Amino acid sequence: MSYDNGAYRDNRDRRSGDSYGNRDARPREGRRDSDGERERDEVYSKRVPAGKRTYFFDVKTTRSGEDFFLTITESKRSHDGRYEKHKIFLYKEDFGKFINALHEVVGHVRDEYLPDYEFRSMPELNVVPQEGDDVYEDEDDA
Repeated sequence: MSYDNGAYRDNRDRRSGDSYGNRDARPREGRRDSDGERERDEVYSKRVPAGKRTYFFDVKTTRSGEDFFLTITESKRSHDGRYEKHKIFLYKEDFGKFINALHEVVGHVRDEYLPDYEFRSMPELNVVPQEGDDVYEDEDDA
């Protein structure tokens, strides 16, 4: 990673099997510090090219190295050649809520606003929360 005139640039290895290579997803070997301990790093990455934007789904280790979280990054090139990046950090306890909400919202758009549009490469959105479940309810609120 580097900054060029204030713009974030991702300098991932471009040779093979990485976010810029031919393989869309890959496990990644974590970097090691001088004592051989794994540093906080990406352990898996999925690149999703989408027109002028690219999305990255990266699994990273926590500082302790004993747990994992997901970052979702939207990257797009601006008119001056810089890259604009926006990130969401998603923690394991929120995966289910996030996926359920995403399925619900995309299904609503598909069914209510774009019923005649042919969505390409989209899996079936048949996950329905059980009756009485509130996917948005925080466990702390219960």
